[in-house]
Amino acid sequence: MGRPELARARRRRGMSQEVAAEAVGVSPTTWARWERGEQGVRARHRARMALVFQVDSTEVERWIEGWAFGETSSWPLVDCGGVSLAATVKSAEHLWRFEMDPSRRHLLATLPFMPAALGEWLTSWNYGLSVAPATAHDSGPRVGHADVGRITEARKAFSQMDQQFGAGLVRPVIIKYLNSIVAPLLHGRYDTRVGAALMTAAAGMTELAGWTAFDLGRHGQAQLHFGQALKLAKAGDDSLTGAWVLTTLTQQAIYLREPTWALWLARAAVDTARRGQAPPRVLALTLVKEAGAMAVQAGAAERHDEHGARQVERLLLEAERLHAQGPADRDPAWLPSYGEPGFTAAVGSCWRMIGEHRRAAACAEKAMREYGERFPRAMRFTQVNAAEAQLGMGELEQALDTARAVIPSAKSLTSIRLVERVREFSGGLEPYGKSMLVREFRDHLNSELAA
Repeated sequence: MGRPELARARRRRGMSQEVAAEAVGVSPTTWARWERGEQGVRARHRARMALVFQVDSTEVERWIEGWAFGETSSWPLVDCGGVSLAATVKSAEHLWRFEMDPSRRHLLATLPFMPAALGEWLTSWNYGLSVAPATAHDSGPRVGHADVGRITEARKAFSQMDQQFGAGLVRPVIIKYLNSIVAPLLHGRYDTRVGAALMTAAAGMTELAGWTAFDLGRHGQAQLHFGQALKLAKAGDDSLTGAWVLTTLTQQAIYLREPTWALWLARAAVDTARRGQAPPRVLALTLVKEAGAMAVQAGAAERHDEHGARQVERLLLEAERLHAQGPADRDPAWLPSYGEPGFTAAVGSCWRMIGEHRRAAACAEKAMREYGERFPRAMRFTQVNAAEAQLGMGELEQALDTARAVIPSAKSLTSIRLVERVREFSGGLEPYGKSMLVREFRDHLNSELAA
């Protein structure tokens, strides 16, 4: 069939094959082969086409692949419910296979965050029908609980590596594991109970793939995986995992300064946790995320929002009461990675956003004592939060010392988020910009990150 859309695009611009080939930087023979569908088109040539024809990269993808990237099951219209198990498995496999293809992986990495997709995902999650995850394929491996357990253990190991070294090193391994290990199991033979557990495990690993993309600043790519994780949780009829994915999406929306979406996502997470009769610490996690989303809205107001601040305080007090009830038998496998210091740090971050700097500093200091060296990246984020709280209390020198200790990790960990967080702290020093201490800190930061 060739690539008729590519030929039409060229003709609409009045270009011959020779002119188009020269503009993109290939021979006329190569261009002709592209149009006939006889030769693949590399990522750099696709990017060049977008520049030459002055269109979005997704339009170029449509010309080359014969479909609109935005209309596939991958992005951005991911249906998170009311579909068959086969469709859920197919969309997951589709996404993971794209990640393994260099040209498509490049496109995924450049996708923007799409708030419009979130509304459809929330509707599908809340109102879509779940389908019992059982299959009777004659082919494919027989899947048991031991196979599901191995996925869960692998996710824990990858999560620890992510914390230890940053997303840049571990993400390729996660994607390969999804494509080579998890995808074949989804096509295997399993009963309803094993199928539900398998969907939950696959959702957890997919959420981690999205988290690592988020840590690398690839927000559209991250959002895409979060949507797929939500879809898998729906297929497994697992409200607790769904609530967890919704809180992760909340964190991304907070980070990207999307306060309205952050609040809607957080409230959906709380509602999901309550409907699923979540154990106390899971519900506490969702309430802290709602407090964070509310704090962003309160902080975005032109004047200090006293009503919003009181709501944040109410949510935090309820979350702390629930968290104090301790572990429960129904705590999901992913909850221990959050941990006591993680909860304390999240609470402190909320206090900081509404200007309660002393409370924020106390939480940050407690969390740092508890983290130790098991979670180095989380530790560094908490240190930046502590520095901002100290700055809010007027303790400039102490704040600079605290933030300076983060710079070596910002340099060594493959975490774009951490670098951006330190730079955000540096930007907040503007009221003290003439201080020699601040100038020295900024010079040191820029020289270290540039090295």
